[in-house]
Amino acid sequence: MKNMTRHLKKYVCLLAITILAGCDKYLEETPDNRVELDTPQKAAQLLTNAYTNAGYLFTEWMSDNVTYTRGTFKRPEYNQAYTWDDFTSIDQDTPANFWTSTYNSIAHSNEVLAVIDGLEGEKSLKDAVKGEAYLTRAYGHFMLVNLFAKHYDPETAAQDPGVPYVLEPETEFIKQYSRGTVKDVYDNIEDDLEEGLDLVDGSFYNNSGKYHFTPNAALAFASRYYLFKGDWDNCIKYSSEMLGADPSVYVKDISALLAQTANAEDFIRTYTSPIDPSNLLVMRNITNFPVNVAYWPDQPLFFGIFNNNPWDADDIRVSAEYPLYQRGDNGLAQAKYEFLFERSSLTSDVGLYYTIVSAFRGEEVLLNRAESYVYKNNLTAALADLQIYVSKRYDGNPPLTLQILKSFYGSNSNQFVVLSFILDERQKEFMHEGLRWFDIRRYEIPVDHVLENGSQITLEEEDDRKVLQLPQSALDVGGLEPNPR
Repeated sequence: MKNMTRHLKKYVCLLAITILAGCDKYLEETPDNRVELDTPQKAAQLLTNAYTNAGYLFTEWMSDNVTYTRGTFKRPEYNQAYTWDDFTSIDQDTPANFWTSTYNSIAHSNEVLAVIDGLEGEKSLKDAVKGEAYLTRAYGHFMLVNLFAKHYDPETAAQDPGVPYVLEPETEFIKQYSRGTVKDVYDNIEDDLEEGLDLVDGSFYNNSGKYHFTPNAALAFASRYYLFKGDWDNCIKYSSEMLGADPSVYVKDISALLAQTANAEDFIRTYTSPIDPSNLLVMRNITNFPVNVAYWPDQPLFFGIFNNNPWDADDIRVSAEYPLYQRGDNGLAQAKYEFLFERSSLTSDVGLYYTIVSAFRGEEVLLNRAESYVYKNNLTAALADLQIYVSKRYDGNPPLTLQILKSFYGSNSNQFVVLSFILDERQKEFMHEGLRWFDIRRYEIPVDHVLENGSQITLEEEDDRKVLQLPQSALDVGGLEPNPR
C-alpha cells in the first residue's frame, strides 16, 4: 500500500531559484499543494476520495452468469477470472487494483477521522462528516474481506484469516500489517457501521447526495452486512427502517422507465440515475466492463436464466422493449451501464473508460429482508415482500404462493423453495453487477465454465479459489500470509 499522508498530490519544482532575494519568500511557502484539513468543509471534500473508483465487476467473469464468448477481446486477466486462476496483473478490472484502490480510499477516511474532532465548526456538520468517514471505512473493509477472505461462518470466523483493518493514517513508508481473523474484521466493520448510522446526515450534500452515504444508503449497507453475517433480526430491522411503509417505491419500475425513455442511451442514464429512488448509492468506476471484452452469457444461458420462473410469465427484463447489446459473436448484455471516457488531458486522445454503478439498490434490501424472514420461518412476510418485487418484474403480477413454488422446484420444504426463488431472482436482478459471486460463496454454489475447445471446467462447492488470492505486493512487501491453494 502507498504511504497515506495528507498530501493529495505532489509536484517537482522545475524552475531553479536563481535570485537569492527570492529564496526566503519561497521557503516560507508550503512546498506542495497538500490539502490542509482545517475546516469540516475541507474534510468533507477529502471524503469524495473515500469511495474507491475500482469496481469488482471482474467477479461476473468468475460466476455462472457467463460462458465462453466468441469474438470478444480477452486480456490475460479476463481469462484468469474465467478459469479461476490467480491474477497476475495489477491493471484495472483486477483484484489487485481493487485492493490497492480500496485501501487508498480507506486512508482518506482515516485522515478525516484523525482530525475532525479537533476542527472548529458546526457540530452537526462535523458529525455528518465523521459519520460518512466511518461508513466509507467500514464499506471498504467489508468488500475486501468478502473478496479476499472466507465468507463469514460463526463457527470458524474466529480462526479464518481476514484482511488488515486499518484504523489510523499511515505514517511509515512501509508498514507491516496483520490479517487478523474474519471475525476481527466483521467486529470492526460493525463498530464503524453503527457509528456511521448514528451520525450520517444527507442534508449537507444537497443535489449530490446519492454519490455519498445518505441515511438510506447506510441502512442498505447495514442490511447487506447483517445478511452476510447471518444476523437475521438486525437485517430485518435495518431493511425495514430503510424500506418504510411502502417498499414498492424502492423497486425500480422498469416498465415505466422503458416508456419514458426514447432510446437505449436514455434508458441507461435513467436506470443508474440518482433521481431513481431505487438507486441508493451511486459510484464512478474505472472499468472496461461495459465494452466488447471478456465473457458474457450467450443466448441459451441468458434466456435460460430469465425465462426460468414458476408461472411461465413474461419477464419485463427480457421484454422486446428492453434494450440488449450483442457482445462478440454470441454474447448478450443488458443495457445497464453508460459507456464513458475520461481523457488524461484536454488535448489527449488517451484516457480511461469508466461508468456509473449503483453500489446499493432498494431491490437488494427487499430481497435481503425476504431471505432473513425465511430463516426466521416467517414465510408469510417473506412471500409478501416477494410479491411486491414480482409486481414490478413480471407482466400481470402473477401470484406467489408456497404451493406454486413447491410445484416449480419439486420440493416439499417451505424454506428451500422460497430461498431458491430468492436466489434465482437475485441472479436475474443483479445480472452484470457482480453480486452473484457473493451468493455463490454464501451458498457454496458450484460453477461450470465452457472453454473455447468445448471442454468444461468446474469450480467446486468448497473450492479454495472462491477466496481471491492476496495481491503479490501484499505478500512480498506487506508480509501477509497467502490464501491456501
